[in-house]
Amino acid sequence: MEYLQTVNDLIQRGKSKEIQLAVSEALSAGVSAADILNKAMIPAMGVIGTKFKSGEIFVPEVLIAARAMNRGAEILRPALLKEGVKPIGKAVICTVKGDLHDVGKNLVKMMLEGVGIECIDIGVDVDGSKVIQAIKSSGATLVCLSALLTTTMINQKEIIDALIVAGIRDKVKVMVGGAPLTQEFADKIGADAYTADAASAAEIAQSFCLKY
Repeated sequence: MEYLQTVNDLIQRGKSKEIQLAVSEALSAGVSAADILNKAMIPAMGVIGTKFKSGEIFVPEVLIAARAMNRGAEILRPALLKEGVKPIGKAVICTVKGDLHDVGKNLVKMMLEGVGIECIDIGVDVDGSKVIQAIKSSGATLVCLSALLTTTMINQKEIIDALIVAGIRDKVKVMVGGAPLTQEFADKIGADAYTADAASAAEIAQSFCLKY
């Protein structure tokens, strides 16, 4: 359908100014909010993720596309609620204690939202107690922990240990990421997944949510 292709193209091209009008026009033409999301917006971000992983585009282009996606979602959200369309899952996302970096976290958040996951962003410099509180208040089944410093990597383990003590570790999947991390480190601290880039994070997060 022409309206869906237009929305898809605008997101891939990062046209934040035009996307809201395109989404409004699609809704006015009778296209369902669910179709706009599932047949135009999410596939568009899927293409962006694939291009990012293959090196065809880079972080700035991903951020521009993700911003367009979010602008379109602002218009689409009320219609989705009216139709009863719910996110495929909820994720608590943060940068761990002692670390104030948020670019990577924000990129992952945008990519997760691009595949239909609601993100509860609790910011930077976050400890286990804040994560536990966010999980309990939101019902999230996914936790995404970012660390950009070698000195704060261990605080990902602190949060995982806190989840164990709180008795909710088995109720959530924990994903970790950040420049200094490795798969070996993620395995050592008991994370469920490690990803090296935001596109891969979105793919794995989506698979986790669809399994619940």
